[in-house]
Amino acid sequence: MKTLERLLLWIVALGLVFGLVFYKRPVWVQQQATHLSLLVHRVQSNYTMTPEGRVHYYEAESRIPGGGIPLVLVHGLADRDESWAPMLERLKKAGFHVYAPDLLGYGRSPKPSDSDYSIATQEQLVVDFIHSLGLQKTDIGGWSMGGWIVLKLAVDHPELVDRVVVYDSAGLRYQVVGGATIFHPTDGPSLQRLASLLEPHAAPIPRFVRRDALRTMAKNQWVVDRSMASMQTGNDLMDDRLSGLTEPLLIVWGSDDELLPLALGHKMHALVPQSELDIVEGCGHLAPKTCPARVASATADFLKADTAPKSTVRTLANMH
Repeated sequence: MKTLERLLLWIVALGLVFGLVFYKRPVWVQQQATHLSLLVHRVQSNYTMTPEGRVHYYEAESRIPGGGIPLVLVHGLADRDESWAPMLERLKKAGFHVYAPDLLGYGRSPKPSDSDYSIATQEQLVVDFIHSLGLQKTDIGGWSMGGWIVLKLAVDHPELVDRVVVYDSAGLRYQVVGGATIFHPTDGPSLQRLASLLEPHAAPIPRFVRRDALRTMAKNQWVVDRSMASMQTGNDLMDDRLSGLTEPLLIVWGSDDELLPLALGHKMHALVPQSELDIVEGCGHLAPKTCPARVASATADFLKADTAPKSTVRTLANMH
């Protein structure tokens, strides 16, 4: 009986400790849960040396002979490679060998104090990352700012790229609602405004989560600010350069994206004749994270097709 009582006391104590840790550091707890999920699905956490330093990346290798179709995924502004977790697990099962690096200044990659963190700088990081892995020609995908980076890379370095996928991509001339300050939240209400733009249908963020998120974001805010300052110069905009894209392009866009509206997806589709536009019904800017089944399926279909579809628009209906 005493043994059972001790066991129950330990369970209660552990529950209290976990509850306290979750209350104080919910963002950290969520990150650890993501790391554990990736580990369970045999997604490896690796590093590779580049001229910029030791770059962290996640690697999801299909079990099929040869390791699968190579695909490099590039995250967006103020983000990190873990955000691809729902896609990594699905694309691995679909027969891809996926590499998802942390960009310069983000996650566990170097954060040089003298970098401008521009699109051009991040493009070079991805080029060096591809070379460091010895990939001869690879599919590439990018989400939000990452889409801008891979579009520029595909135009500048077509010899490295097979096919291109972008998800709710930046890169065309557009003034984001709230301007640059929307990406520099300083209190609960401003963080909630940003979250509502990213995920329109999400529930309000609890106060204790907002508090920890603001604390976590503040540590890397200087990198985000430099990235935004560089993007606002317009030096790397792709409006006049997309005609130089020669590779097949898949454009995936959440129908309810309020940060970068669907109209930008249609504009990009019109600028690239060899593109397909897939509209993810009922999803916002975070479609690869909140609607990963449909987004991963569309990605796999496009990249594995014998002849890449083009000049088409599809709606990926919500099956709920």
